[in-house]
Amino acid sequence: MFTKKKIVYFIILLIFVSILDFWIFSNVKKSYNSVLNDNFLKTSHIISRSIPQNGADYKKWIKKYEEENENLKIIYINGLPGFFETTDYYDDNDLYNFYKENYNSEDFKKGIESAEYSEFYFSKQDYEFNNSKYRIIFAPIINDDYDVLGIGIFFFKMDGYMKFYRLVNIFMYSIIIIFALLYGIINFSRDPVMNFIILTIFIIVALFTAYPLFEAVRLTFIKNGEFSLEIWKRILTTKQYLSAFWGSIKLGISTATLSTLVGFLFAFVLARTGIKGKKFFSTMATLPVISPPFSLTLSILLLFGNNGLITKKILGLHNFSIYGLTGLTLVQTMGMFPIAYLTMVGVLHSIDSTLEDASLDLNASKLKTFLKVTLPLSMPGILSAWLLVFTNSLADFANPLILSGNYRVLSVEAYLEVTGMNRLGNGAALSILLLLPTITAFLVQRFWVSKKSFVTVTGKPSPRITELVSKPVKITLVTLMIFIIIFLISLYGTIVAGCFVKNWGIDYTFTLENIKEALQRGKDAITDTVTLASIATPIAGILAMMTALILVRKRFSGKRIFEILIMAPFAIPGTLIGISYILAFNKPPIILVGTGAIIVINYIIRELPVGVEGGVAALRQIDPSIEEAAQDLGADVPTVFKTVVLPLLRPAFISSLSYTFVRSMTAVSAVIFLISAKWYHITVLIYNFSENLRFGLASVLATTLIIIVLAAFGIMRLLVRESETLEKTVSQ
Repeated sequence: MFTKKKIVYFIILLIFVSILDFWIFSNVKKSYNSVLNDNFLKTSHIISRSIPQNGADYKKWIKKYEEENENLKIIYINGLPGFFETTDYYDDNDLYNFYKENYNSEDFKKGIESAEYSEFYFSKQDYEFNNSKYRIIFAPIINDDYDVLGIGIFFFKMDGYMKFYRLVNIFMYSIIIIFALLYGIINFSRDPVMNFIILTIFIIVALFTAYPLFEAVRLTFIKNGEFSLEIWKRILTTKQYLSAFWGSIKLGISTATLSTLVGFLFAFVLARTGIKGKKFFSTMATLPVISPPFSLTLSILLLFGNNGLITKKILGLHNFSIYGLTGLTLVQTMGMFPIAYLTMVGVLHSIDSTLEDASLDLNASKLKTFLKVTLPLSMPGILSAWLLVFTNSLADFANPLILSGNYRVLSVEAYLEVTGMNRLGNGAALSILLLLPTITAFLVQRFWVSKKSFVTVTGKPSPRITELVSKPVKITLVTLMIFIIIFLISLYGTIVAGCFVKNWGIDYTFTLENIKEALQRGKDAITDTVTLASIATPIAGILAMMTALILVRKRFSGKRIFEILIMAPFAIPGTLIGISYILAFNKPPIILVGTGAIIVINYIIRELPVGVEGGVAALRQIDPSIEEAAQDLGADVPTVFKTVVLPLLRPAFISSLSYTFVRSMTAVSAVIFLISAKWYHITVLIYNFSENLRFGLASVLATTLIIIVLAAFGIMRLLVRESETLEKTVSQ
């Protein structure tokens, strides 16, 4: 593909395009600079002719114009230096000291001399003062008789205008880079279409993952435009923040441990025993996935809060408090054990029963077989489940915001720093601090698993399951599951019941007013949420499948970096994503804050890793020869993807769509930073109602959200039916 002739042509064209590009944008900058100088000159003329006749008013004259123009500072020299005695007037002492320091420079001398002879003079360069750049004009101050009374030194702040120059430079260099990439891919690549797709996805994830994170990290090391460790010193030495850090760690450990135990209970019983009703138990085990993250918190408050049905109405308790670590652990465990269950059920199901049979044949008891064979082989799944729940617990924002009470966690502290104190740097640093325990746990888990072998499927696996539990133990395990399910159903039932109660905890009179008021006040938020989630879902689904195809089927330089960028959002706390997006996209060249686009992008980037993982797992089971056959028959890459790969990936595609829609509808942590007056989110409205003790309205919206999600599941199953050619039958 690389020939000497092609390379020479490429270099010549690149030089030509670069020269043309620099010439065009240089003229753009010169024209803009000329217009800017004309405006500054006109302003200087107007001010210099408005000099007050009464010398006592000189300071007021300076202050008046500085207040009218925040980008202007003035020093007035009354009299002519070298000819008459002079008096200096100014409003900013630091600025005057800066002027005195540069008084003897050639540029300043030339400026003063020109003004003395009734000429306006622009400084030869822009001067930096207090981390800002200023363009200086030395202007003659003239009275009505055109006599020079003194010299006005006008400092025009350039920070706002410099953004335009930076933007022009970005466009200038971008055109050269884009040309080089496009020309290179078209002329030096064997598969230009696929390389264009790889380049496009790489740019997307770099722009919306790496760039925002860089901005967030950079902010924590900057103060007044200079490198500083002050933010990190404050974060790491303040008792309040350290307490919140350890609070998050304790909550994460307790939640991850309990959720893994409950998830393992469900996974083991459903994967390794022959109980009836597995479909029902599996559905119940995944029920919390489809609800808003703090709907269970709402239920807990309705049942066990200060005015809870059980604590106050039934038991008459007055000193009991569900707020704090205990309540948070309970809520997070019920909400997050499905993550552990879904992670472990596949691992337990794939364990070859012949190993357990061999242990039993050697006279080991069922308990010993479980402890020595099944449990160790399940350990990768158990550790992965623990790590996933631990990560989700640390990043959880909504539940602690409502239920933490006096218990401090970092995610809430970061939110309060940004929204309450307007300290983005502190909020970013606290969110970054959340990554440390997550990364540590991940590295420990990977190191431990890599040291051991867990391979069990080396040939044809056993098609049957060996039960390791006796009937009494099975009854005990199923009873525990039933108790958990009853508690879970009671929590969701409480949400529904809350819709029809006039004032929970005080007046339990039946009413329909909550439904009417909640839907009236929440209709815009519901519409916005469904609209944005519906836009993000198909984009995320298709992007996930294309990315999975690239990762599994293609080899290219930078593939490891590409994969890291794709998977990174899964481990990043939502608060950090929200803060970093505010920092990155609230300034040129890309201003997205306040628009619906930034919320849609957040949905896509946040949920992309899960869809990619599902697609990768499915693709590894599909023989590449199927795609190769289509390509041999003349199909290009998009056609192969649309007609061959996507149909074969239908189950993973449906899962990706479903997961993205659910997570988009129930998102809180990042979205709460990105909503605006024009685009609102139903989960934020539910939180606001809960915070204001309007539990009836919050219950209605939470129930509405669950219904919408369930309806969307049904619609997706109807629209994306299983292909008849892929259907399987059970042989007798």
